Amino acid sequence: MEHNTAPGDPRIADLGFARVDVDRAARTGDPEVVYGAGKTPDQVVAILRALHEKHPERAVLATRLSPETIDVLAEALPEADLDLVARAATLGPLPTPRGTVAVVAAGTSDAPVAAEAALTIAVHGAGVERIDDVGVAGLHRLLGVRDRLEAADCLVVVAGMEGALPSVVGGLVGVPMVAVPTSVGYGASLGGVAALLAMLNSCAPGVAVVNIDNGYGAGVHAARVARQSAPR
Repeated sequence: MEHNTAPGDPRIADLGFARVDVDRAARTGDPEVVYGAGKTPDQVVAILRALHEKHPERAVLATRLSPETIDVLAEALPEADLDLVARAATLGPLPTPRGTVAVVAAGTSDAPVAAEAALTIAVHGAGVERIDDVGVAGLHRLLGVRDRLEAADCLVVVAGMEGALPSVVGGLVGVPMVAVPTSVGYGASLGGVAALLAMLNSCAPGVAVVNIDNGYGAGVHAARVARQSAPR
């Protein structure tokens, strides 16, 4: 049963425009993340500060940042680390990694989503290995890294166009995998819908799928799998 939080509830940082869930790490093991799209730069800064004050010992993450927000963050929080490819920022130290996730990207155009997944994985306490530009248009590239796929505790496989890469990877290795369709492709890709449907209809067993361009959701899932897989 859910209970409404009372005024002054320590589980909530009430900033007026947002009620920040500063208790999420205690409930789930992972702190709240700032979704930057639709927020003003000052709002992103304020929420990051509130979360960092609650969790100074570990990084907090802001995703989907506009160029304007990145510029304001760089000035207001010079101690923050900015990832321009991922369009994201972290504030505070990264946790000690447990387990390893391989982020596998089909092509260079998928880099922003792959970078968001990789940064999310690091923030959520797992190690990251990047395997880039191994799409199905040149299968020899993927076969050449099969040993690296097998060594990971979890895989995040990112692809646009027809979204075939997760099916191929799922037929090569039995490592837990989450597939990420991207909005990369020509008109008939329908902004990533073609890749999404291909991944949902994969003939390879064990392919879990997140929403289009959702590197963050894939990263959280994969990091939790990797942390559970690694010895404490």
